[in-house]
Amino acid sequence: MSERITPPFTEATARQMVQNAQDAWNRRVAEDIPGDYTVNTKWRYKDAFLVGRKNIVPFLKERWPLQQEYRLKKELWVFGDDRISVRFISEWRHRDSGQWYRTFGNEHWEFAADGLMSVQDISANDVEIDESERTL
Repeated sequence: MSERITPPFTEATARQMVQNAQDAWNRRVAEDIPGDYTVNTKWRYKDAFLVGRKNIVPFLKERWPLQQEYRLKKELWVFGDDRISVRFISEWRHRDSGQWYRTFGNEHWEFAADGLMSVQDISANDVEIDESERTL
């Protein structure tokens, strides 16, 4: 296991944090996610608000099964000493309806001194697409 990346970020370490997050979310193992967040982390994902690491796994286990064949691509937007902003695109098929979606969004992250994420704020929009329009 590699050493945790900690603030202040450089361009290289910010890009690595983005890649690490992309890889973790594409693996979609809910139990692996909380260890990267502070105990009292604050999340906003669209209209869902979470407080605390203990709420991450239940949230993901409810949400992720609905998003079949999920693929995600994150891109570093900007970074500062202890903050990173990312834009992303994901594509997925709804489990119940079979409808394909492309989700466009922005994420704003804030980190504690130990490199754990203390704030994750996500704004995103889901757009219906045909399977033939997939790009990921």
